[in-house]
Amino acid sequence: MKVMTSSAALALRTLATRGVRLGLETVTGVVIARTLQPEGRGVYAVISTAAFAAVVVGHLSLEKSQIALWEDRSRHPALATNGLVLGLVLGSLSALGALGIVALTGAQGGLALWALALSVVPLGAASVNLNGIMTLQSRMDVVNRKSLLAALARCLPILALAALGHLTLAGVVACWALSIALPFVLVAGGMRPIRLRVDRTLARRQLGLSGRYHVGWVALYLIVTIDVPLLSALDSPAAVGIYTVAVTIMTLTRIPCETIAQIALPKQASCDVEEAKHVTVRALRLMLLVSSGFVVVLVAASPWMIPLVYGDSFAGSVAPLLALAPGTVALMLVRAVEQHLVRLERPSTMTAVSVGVLCANVLLNLVLIPRWGAVGAAVASTVTYVVLAALEITRFVRLTGLPVRALVPGRAEVHSVVMPLLAVASGNARHAPRHPAAHRPNSYSE
Repeated sequence: MKVMTSSAALALRTLATRGVRLGLETVTGVVIARTLQPEGRGVYAVISTAAFAAVVVGHLSLEKSQIALWEDRSRHPALATNGLVLGLVLGSLSALGALGIVALTGAQGGLALWALALSVVPLGAASVNLNGIMTLQSRMDVVNRKSLLAALARCLPILALAALGHLTLAGVVACWALSIALPFVLVAGGMRPIRLRVDRTLARRQLGLSGRYHVGWVALYLIVTIDVPLLSALDSPAAVGIYTVAVTIMTLTRIPCETIAQIALPKQASCDVEEAKHVTVRALRLMLLVSSGFVVVLVAASPWMIPLVYGDSFAGSVAPLLALAPGTVALMLVRAVEQHLVRLERPSTMTAVSVGVLCANVLLNLVLIPRWGAVGAAVASTVTYVVLAALEITRFVRLTGLPVRALVPGRAEVHSVVMPLLAVASGNARHAPRHPAAHRPNSYSE
């Protein structure tokens, strides 16, 4: 009873943090859009997307090895140290490589802005690694504070600059860099005491294991971001600005789904494989239910919400948003499945799936963007997201021996989502269920 109550309280705190962050990021996005207009927002989106891609490349999917090696408690301190040091070193190499590519190919907005954004890549890579350690330790309160600090570090300076009439593209990029740097300080401080001596034997094992997943992980990240630079190259920065507003609104669905995934991760990593698969199934059911509900609400509200909030110049974002809707629901399911498949150590298959879907995504974008612009990019994304989710779920079902109907939300999931909302609405939280969907029978007969 206490364990379930504690888990529910943790989930509520995490959701509350993400809700506050959502509010801050929404305000920030609206101010940026109204100030920079579609073209300026598009250039900013290309820079920030590419810089975070360098973070993804630089952290070398080290969290995959953390999940795989977490069962042995004696490794925990060394895994934390390795995450910090390897993140800083590999992140620096990734940033330098990205800066070289930008210098050779040309930089929208100027090389100085790219250098500023890429300067925080090492901190971002190390922060991702340490964030993974804290999640595995179930230290979600620290993770939540880090998440909130990132939003505040970007939102407050942007609001101040906008109020003074001095908000520019350079200022927005600088605030983005600050939102990467400050959370690193918090999460690194939260890991104290931490040794700076790398366990080289463990590091080699981590790099060998993570390296097998990394190509697939980078491909997975590019599946959801490659459309931004392609749209910029094949259409215009203004089209990117229109498209990224639709993407930003649809990513609101990630807030509850990532909360579910983070709460499930410690059990997925530490339980035996048999129990972990049932934890994964319960997470998938809740994700499917919650993401579908969020997407329906966003689709219904978007025709009047986007022009009202972002301005008439972004009214063109409605059509891409509608095209992204089905793919968004599918994409939300991938993370929980991937977290379980890492336990089964089949990196070659995971990599092949991600790379294959990425190639399909690029080809579809090359065909559809010249014809339909931002809507073409959205259609390409939805098609590939659905294919990716279908392939990963098919693998999960085959490897676990569970029936497909086990993934369909039932009464328990509906009850666990609806009742807390009714309790909050009525101001009587004691009516919220203490036993969420975790108690649904494993027979999956409903």
